[in-house]
Amino acid sequence: MSDLATFHTALANETATGHLMADLALLLGAGDVITLSGDLGAGKTAAARALIRYLAQDAELEVPSPTFTLAQTYDLPSFPLLHADLYRIADPDELEEIGLSPLPEGTVTLIEWPERAPQMLPADRIDIALSHRPSLGTGARAAEITGYGKLAAKIERLSALRHFLELSGSLDAKRQRMPGDASTRSYARLTKNDQTAILMNSPRRPDGPALYDGKSYSEAVHLAEDVRPFVAIANGLRERGYSAPVIHHADLDEGFLITEDFGRETFITGDPPKPIAARYQAAVDMLAAFHQEPLPDVLPLVPHLDYTVPPFDNEAMMIEVGLMPEWYLPDKSVTLTSNMQADFLLIWGDLLSRLADAPKTWMLRDFHSPNLIWLEQRDDIKRVGLLDFQDAVMGPPAYDLVSLLQDARIDVPESIELAMLTRYVKTRRTADPTFDPAAFAQQYAIMSAQRNTRLLGTFARLNRRDGKPQYLRHQPRIWTYLNRALAHPALDIYREWCIAHVPAPGA
Repeated sequence: MSDLATFHTALANETATGHLMADLALLLGAGDVITLSGDLGAGKTAAARALIRYLAQDAELEVPSPTFTLAQTYDLPSFPLLHADLYRIADPDELEEIGLSPLPEGTVTLIEWPERAPQMLPADRIDIALSHRPSLGTGARAAEITGYGKLAAKIERLSALRHFLELSGSLDAKRQRMPGDASTRSYARLTKNDQTAILMNSPRRPDGPALYDGKSYSEAVHLAEDVRPFVAIANGLRERGYSAPVIHHADLDEGFLITEDFGRETFITGDPPKPIAARYQAAVDMLAAFHQEPLPDVLPLVPHLDYTVPPFDNEAMMIEVGLMPEWYLPDKSVTLTSNMQADFLLIWGDLLSRLADAPKTWMLRDFHSPNLIWLEQRDDIKRVGLLDFQDAVMGPPAYDLVSLLQDARIDVPESIELAMLTRYVKTRRTADPTFDPAAFAQQYAIMSAQRNTRLLGTFARLNRRDGKPQYLRHQPRIWTYLNRALAHPALDIYREWCIAHVPAPGA
């Protein structure tokens, strides 16, 4: 891949400039540096203002020009941003005073008039040069956008995104930032002619280096590395009467989708958030119905091309639970001996062997409150809108029930968990008298222990490897859920191992 990428675009007015900056914002990450150059009145501050307002999710946010203050910092939802104007810089020493020498780590830096201090510009950056285009209209501008070094790839992607939006008829749609997730995906709500849709940016990217027998973590545990699984599973769910978003436009190679917008009605309420019981009941009923269906492991993707739903095999589950000793325990200054590690593997090998005869279904894998939308206008279980299922595998049905009732991001009281678990079991037993509640309870406990062991490690990794410390606040909740699972007799030996070797998050 080249270390230089450039594309040009015409901007008819300030609104078009705002759309361009919103598209760029969709691709930015902490530490990126963007410069804005052009003559006085070329629109640099307007472009900066549009970018900051989009990232702040506040169209009315006051964003003054930093011409006189030289720099202004914004604490935005995804990362801090430093907006600097170097027009009045006369001495390089002034850069240190305004926080630009050295450039702040973990911060998006937006610099107007970069030519006043070219010596401080990093090799990896994005340059945006704006110029007047009176032939196109009084407010028209032209933008030349160049990515250097590591950021050249983002400009290539920005060009591809703009092409995709143009082909889909969405280039002039209003953009609104949406919260992302723990992955590399990002989202925007598009509005045009009073109609809304969701733009998904899902770059193809393995999660981590090839450390697992030549496979990345995502490949080894069967996480989606592109948008193809999302498309296949979404179509498969809708064909069976479940509420997955309609896909209006797709670029499977680049990883862009425009999908149906399910709105903003969630399954939780209050501060701190708690489950809405009636909606959780509908979600439980949806799972109970879903788990009674025979589901194929091969689905059509596009004409003459199928998608195979991967198995949630023992290898994948073992790698997942291994994140706890790999990432969580080092944070607690715990070093396992080879015997301790061997015991851990033996215990989990035995636990997973007990799932060998469990029925397999589409395990959606992230069936919990952030990914469920309440569709009031629909009927019965169709009111459960499903959003995040690209990591679906063929696995034990108990997993998604655990994901719902032991939500990693909100507290689900044990009384609600038990009531919903009972509701699920009764529904399954009514539909199928051969359904075994005791076997399912054991499967539920093992899947709970597996999921929560993995999450302790996942959240530690998100902090230490990916610079996302906000996930650490969930670890005490995960610890509570894990201890609920360890109360099951099937987990006696693992409970003893954890008592001996695994400190609580606050310890």
